Amino acid sequence: MSERAPVQRFLRYLGAERNASDYTCRDYALDLAQFFAFLGHHRLSAITPLDIRRFVAELSTRQHARRTIARKLSCLRSFFRFLCREGRLSHNPAQAIPTPRLNRRLPSFLDEQQVTRLLETPPATTWQGRRDRALLETLYSTGMRVGELTGLNLDDLDEISGTVMVRGKGKKERLCPIGETALKTIRAYLAKRPNKLRVPYAIFVSQKLTRLTVRHVDRLIARYVRIAGLPASISPHSLRHSFATHLLDRGADLRSVQELLGHASLSTTQIYTHITPQRLKKVYDQAHPRA
Repeated sequence: MSERAPVQRFLRYLGAERNASDYTCRDYALDLAQFFAFLGHHRLSAITPLDIRRFVAELSTRQHARRTIARKLSCLRSFFRFLCREGRLSHNPAQAIPTPRLNRRLPSFLDEQQVTRLLETPPATTWQGRRDRALLETLYSTGMRVGELTGLNLDDLDEISGTVMVRGKGKKERLCPIGETALKTIRAYLAKRPNKLRVPYAIFVSQKLTRLTVRHVDRLIARYVRIAGLPASISPHSLRHSFATHLLDRGADLRSVQELLGHASLSTTQIYTHITPQRLKKVYDQAHPRA
């Protein structure tokens, strides 16, 4: 059996059924190509757990980062699981291979003053500037991922209840509260954007009047980070990190933040329990008898 057809079906499944981003599909395609090149054959039914272990050992020898190895192993698990569901394989040879132990990195985030500086950077004099201000406000107001933002449609927004329907990973839907400030910037943008759109139901559109892509938003935010004089390490995902950090700093409980972020596991949300100076001072003021 050739690996090419199953790989293509798997990648289509990722995009259509699992709602994976273009980046994820691209990375998984490269990971699978690398694995089959290492293996030297395309006989899927002949692949054993030992082959997977040898591949992981080879990656370690070439000094790939642990996080990279973990992603490639996750790709293989998902691919073979897909083949098992299709009835192409009777077992998943990657299932029992342990994931390399990862060092937990603190997420990069902005303080509240930095967030304000970034959100106020786009000009409000053009419809594109109003769009950029609206998308930044929406990311910070809801904590959604950039891929979720670009997929928003007009009928996902309920201004009466102040909520927005978000389609996350695996096409899971969740309702997110959205603040009045973000709603106001969205209204200001929609009032000025062109009428003849190629996708009239999309909220955020490009200058070519098509739906904005994740890459386009990444470039926009990188430009505004530079203009605002913020650290170069700040990424679009930093607004999501800032959203979670600021909620916890102001007393939100971890379980609620998990729901707002759309995390399947509470352990994923726990990376945001890092202590910020503001939270440390607040705890000190509340608990120390001579504060």
